[in-house]
Formats: sequence, structure tokens, C-alpha cells
Amino acid sequence: MEPRLDVITLAVADLERALAFYRGLGLGSKGVIGTEWTDEVTGANGAVAMFELEGGLLLNLYPRADLAKDAEIPVGPPRSGEFSLAQLARSREEVDGLLENAASAGATVTSARDRPWGIYSGYFRDPDGHLWEIIWHPNRTP
Repeated sequence: MEPRLDVITLAVADLERALAFYRGLGLGSKGVIGTEWTDEVTGANGAVAMFELEGGLLLNLYPRADLAKDAEIPVGPPRSGEFSLAQLARSREEVDGLLENAASAGATVTSARDRPWGIYSGYFRDPDGHLWEIIWHPNRTP
């Protein structure tokens, strides 16, 4: 396996709500696509919202029940805090601005602060509870 990541898919309860939230963060998407497809084996519908991020990484939003069907696993409840996604910021001010933007889009925000390991960061949760950290690290900027 090559050491890379190309697609992140987040399970969501309401695809249109999640699409609106991520658009509110400033991410561009063509909207919900793939509504015409259903997998004959699993019954999973193909409706997904896609966002192309820098470097070609895709962020996909997929209804929780359909993701479980597609992966052939039981549908589980959403569980925030099992993992987080993160974005590096260019400055402390950018961290604060991105968190304010997330709050304006409807996120639950944890205020940024200095961490003892040398970063300044804060968190937000999207409407489905997915945890995002916004990080300024003096030696790692985007």
C-alpha cells in the first residue's frame, strides 16, 4: 500500500444539511450526485456530496445508513471523539477566524488556546458530531 490518503468519507444523518454546513465553511461542491444509483447487492444508494480539497484530497459526505450498507456492516450510532480531522493554519489569527466561520455555519466550537506541546488550536464539531481541529504550529504551516 502506498503511503497516501485520497478520500475521506464522513457518515451523515442528513445529506442536504451536511452539504449546507460544509458549503457554509466555504468548501465548494457541485451538490448531491449519484442519486440515480442503487447497489443491487447491498441496497446502498449512491447519493453523495463531494468536495475537492487542496492536493486533490476528496471529502465525501454519505448518508450513515447507506455507508453501512455499502460496507456491509451494522448501522451504528454516531460517536464523536473517536477520531478527528485537522487543518493547519498559517497563524493564530487564522485559527480564530476559521473557528468563528465554523460557528457561523452552525458548528459547536471549543475555543482555541495554547497547548503545552507547542501548538495553538481549537476544535469544532459539525452537525453530525465529526470533530475537526484547527491548528497553528510554528514549524508546520500549509
